[in-house]
This record gives sequence, structure tokens and C-alpha cells, in this order.
Amino acid sequence: MGTWVSWILIIGGVVCVIAELALGAITGFDLALIGGSLSLGGAIGLIAHSDKIGLLAAAVLALLYVALFRRWLKAKLTVKDHASNADAVVGKTGVVTKRIAPREAGMVKLGDEVWRAELASVEDSAREAGAVVAVQSVEGVTLKVR
Repeated sequence: MGTWVSWILIIGGVVCVIAELALGAITGFDLALIGGSLSLGGAIGLIAHSDKIGLLAAAVLALLYVALFRRWLKAKLTVKDHASNADAVVGKTGVVTKRIAPREAGMVKLGDEVWRAELASVEDSAREAGAVVAVQSVEGVTLKVR
């Protein structure tokens, strides 16, 4: 029985998986999963003693991955950027709870949190308790406000 096509599928699939690993998953695991489909199809062809069944199995498995599972896998592997707590406050407004003066830190209530705050510029005038300020930046745990 000629099963050389099944062996080529297996070897080609293994080469694809190794290439994916060598590239550092740059293709988002597409190469590895298609390589797995090829290898599995080749193995099915060897078990069935039929190159045609191996080719058909490899094609069906690769098609199933591309048509059905690729979008789902990409969504699971995609890293979503979320602003951290500090980054999320830039541009928001808060209320001064403790006087802020040049070179003198105070406190600002932002939503449910109270933050240490300083004036963004030493030329800015002092802000008294109750004044509304806007967050210009965050340095460590201190808000720079205007």
C-alpha cells in the first residue's frame, strides 16, 4: 500500500508546528493548528491505509479550524488594553477636600476615592476646599491638577 502522502502530511504538519514555535507564535498559532490538522489527517490516512482518506481528513480538519474555530481563538488570545486606575483618572474632575497650594499638597475626592494632589504648575493659584479641579496627570500616587 502506498502511504507516502500520509507521511508527507505528518512530516509537513510537524514542520509547521516547529516553525510556529521557532517564530514565537507570531502567526497567532494558525501555523501550529493547521500543522496539527495536517498531521492528524496523515495519521488518519495511515490508520485507514488510504492516502485519499488522509488528504480528505487533513483538508476537513484545516477547513473546520479556519471556518469555525479561528475567530473564537483569536478573540480569546487578543489582549485588551484597559486603562489602569491611575491612567483612568487623567482628564476627570474632582473636588478639593484639603487646600492645595503651590509646593503644598492637598487632597482631592475623585468619585469614591480620595487622592493626594498637587498643582500641576507652581504658578497656579491655590485651590480651596470645595473647588473643582481637573486631573492633568498622575505621578505615583499624586494627582497633578489644574
